[in-house]
Amino acid sequence: MAKVLLLFAHPALEKSRIHKSLIREVNDLEGILFHDLYELYPDFDIDVKKEQQLLLQHDIIIFQHPFYWYSAPALIKQWQDLVLEHNWAYGSKGKMLSGKTSFNIISCGGSREAYSKEGRNRYSIKELMAPFDQTAVLCNMKYWPPFVIHGTHRLTNNEIKGYTKQYRDLLLLVRDGSPAVDHITYLNELVSLPELI
Repeated sequence: MAKVLLLFAHPALEKSRIHKSLIREVNDLEGILFHDLYELYPDFDIDVKKEQQLLLQHDIIIFQHPFYWYSAPALIKQWQDLVLEHNWAYGSKGKMLSGKTSFNIISCGGSREAYSKEGRNRYSIKELMAPFDQTAVLCNMKYWPPFVIHGTHRLTNNEIKGYTKQYRDLLLLVRDGSPAVDHITYLNELVSLPELI
């Protein structure tokens, strides 16, 4: 069983129906540590040594956040700038994260079609996630496709329940095995979205 670190960042969680529903699912999952960055560091004063120790203790590093302006909330960037130090995470001596796996769990208001060459946003989610991909590669980590929930503003309560179950199933799958991710666009493809009445 892999040890999973879920780095959660949502600056307006009280307004998010989907993330409130998702994070209720992780409290009882063995081997998965939910780590709320905005709760811990509201002033952005990150404890670098503590965060590095957490990274060392886990095999899979997940960034969970809303997709803000084609990226992540500001605290994730601050976290990366401070925690992923040269000659610790990358550089000629920076091998501390070698062999670990990273990916993102994101929510976005736009449809999947909006994130395409022909769509309003002109780029796919995969293309827009390139900085996370390259950061992982620079740190000698494997980077997996994201788990994405599109159209969050229009989701019904039943649809939120379905995505919440899919999210929980995915976390258990990545904790307990090594899924084949080479030929998929989203990690959502690894676990079925339940049909709810």
